[in-house]
Amino acid sequence: MSMFDLRDPRNRIVITGVGLAAPNGNDLSEFRTKLLSGCSGVSDFETRYMGPVLAGVCEFDQLRYQKRKEARRGTRSGSIAIYCAHEAIGDSGIDWSAINRDRVGVFLGITEHGNVETENEIYEISQFDYDTSVWSHHHNPRTVANNPAGEVTLSLQITGPHLTIGAACAAGNAGFIHGVQMLRLGEVDTAIAGGVSESIHTFGIFASFQSQGALATHDDPTKACRPFDINRNGIVVAEGGGICVLERLPDALERGAKIYGEIVGYAMNSDAADFVLPDSTRQAECMQLALERAGIGPADVDIVSSHATATEQGDIEESQALRRVFGDGDTPAVNNTKSFIGHAMGAAGALELLGNLGAFEDGLAHATINLDEIDPRCGLKQIVVGEPRNLGEVNYILNNSFGMLGINSVVIVKKFSE
Repeated sequence: MSMFDLRDPRNRIVITGVGLAAPNGNDLSEFRTKLLSGCSGVSDFETRYMGPVLAGVCEFDQLRYQKRKEARRGTRSGSIAIYCAHEAIGDSGIDWSAINRDRVGVFLGITEHGNVETENEIYEISQFDYDTSVWSHHHNPRTVANNPAGEVTLSLQITGPHLTIGAACAAGNAGFIHGVQMLRLGEVDTAIAGGVSESIHTFGIFASFQSQGALATHDDPTKACRPFDINRNGIVVAEGGGICVLERLPDALERGAKIYGEIVGYAMNSDAADFVLPDSTRQAECMQLALERAGIGPADVDIVSSHATATEQGDIEESQALRRVFGDGDTPAVNNTKSFIGHAMGAAGALELLGNLGAFEDGLAHATINLDEIDPRCGLKQIVVGEPRNLGEVNYILNNSFGMLGINSVVIVKKFSE
């Protein structure tokens, strides 16, 4: 059970603003439309030393909320975070000129940070016979782990706490979870929470996945990311960001805010088993703990947003975990957003949850695309394949995000009702 009394309205945390940058959309409406219409955002991409690869590339307006000089000084993940945070605040309807910014916190999940900037600086000094005098004096603030959240505070003049949360590919959920906790503890009154990633701009991540035999290839980029499919051949790396404004329910109601949903359950745990191989038992336990904290059972869940990355062991282990929790029936609907955009690393969990929020209004579970022949070792009947599934009414969405070194996170969002 939750340590917080959820009968107290001030412990009820709601989503009141959404900002995102995805490879197939730069706001929630566009993103949702592309997911329902089966439109992929994966394309050809050129990266240093490796040449052409496949990636999910964002094309948002980087200078909408930054000056060119600020963008040059900062980082790609910082720019993504700034764009998404501004969009979320604008969407929330908060009077930003009147808010007490000491009581605003920024909590952003990341998979990794600093690799892009370090690779770039090493490349630059290689052009000058490794003369370190040409190394950028901006390197340290660019590579400190708090950078993306810190860049948001600079852009929005936020003077409350900020953190980036290193949680591998469980990080987007971890950002939401930390925001919820800080609101319930009374540390902040507004939480800007979610996850961001600049991963496609480091050749190292592509090279490492390729060395593992886990980097996807396909003649058609839009068909490259194939979770649960017998012919999948690896991960498509993506960049992106998904950020929400979170508030306590009474505060949101007092100002007449639009409420996208209520975060009612969450959990994090660790496999303690392997550097990269997942453990279905621990994943199942994480889902079960989140359900317990939400005060619901498996039968109450309408949509499970799966983590599946289109790696063999990852897909199989999550399928086993889902079967352990939800059984072999036809419900809940299980879908996968990575099939559209690739694996957005620190932003993955955030984008995957946000892409499903629209189901509270339209009753649709978006499909998993590129699933032509399901791997029988996965074999979940609940997977939504090809076309969206009309569920009529959606009340609970469970969002899975799992990461390297065995970190697991689950967030459950409920359709809002007073």
